[in-house]
Amino acid sequence: APALELPPADAAPEDVPERFKTLQQFRRDHPEAELDKKLSKDGSTVVVSSTLEGKTAWNEHYSSWTAAEGLKSKLGAFVDGAANMMFAFGIPTFIGVAIMGVFVASFAGTTLDTATRLQRYIINEVGKSVKVPALENRYVATGLVVLSAGVLALWDGRGAGALILWPLFGALNQLLASLALLIIAVYLYRRRRPTWMVTIPFVFMLIMTAWAMLINIRNFSQNAGQIHLLVISSIVLVLQIWLTIEAAIVWMNIRGERAD
Repeated sequence: APALELPPADAAPEDVPERFKTLQQFRRDHPEAELDKKLSKDGSTVVVSSTLEGKTAWNEHYSSWTAAEGLKSKLGAFVDGAANMMFAFGIPTFIGVAIMGVFVASFAGTTLDTATRLQRYIINEVGKSVKVPALENRYVATGLVVLSAGVLALWDGRGAGALILWPLFGALNQLLASLALLIIAVYLYRRRRPTWMVTIPFVFMLIMTAWAMLINIRNFSQNAGQIHLLVISSIVLVLQIWLTIEAAIVWMNIRGERAD
């Protein structure tokens, strides 16, 4: 059977087969887009992917902050951009999209695995510190991690609940950096090496992140819909103070050992 020709962009709606109506609107919105096509067994033309290129892709993904909002738009820009790069080397865009889709899914899976393991180790360490044997059990700790992650993911009813933690990302990221500097400072002090190059930025980042956390806690406490962020921020602030006190105790112990 002969292949069906794609309808022109200016075709009247009643002259466009139902299977092509979405495609027709796409071509009107993105006249420069590349359309990858193949023939089905019955000889009809099937569009297998549509990837934006050049200026059209830029305007679609980055025309405004709103256009770049949300996880879907960010992943779409990443996948389309990589597929276009592959196309420049002769790889069809629908294959490039498939390859990048596998990469994204694999990255998400390995990240989830790593995050689960790290959180399990943290729970084990907390259980050891507070002398709760149950939390030192790897199966119990892993169960708590998976359960808490599942509750968070389903919090908004759409499976995207993890995104509600985004307002905390900035402060938590810098807090992690300050704690890394703290560990390095203690290590250098124990080895009788200069520590000023890490203690000064540590103190600055510790104060700024704690300040940001307090501002967040105040803002979250005024919004009944952000009670979960209030609870998490408060827990993180307490842990930050706890770790700082622990480091100060270790620092004093090292100084005492030197005095003896």
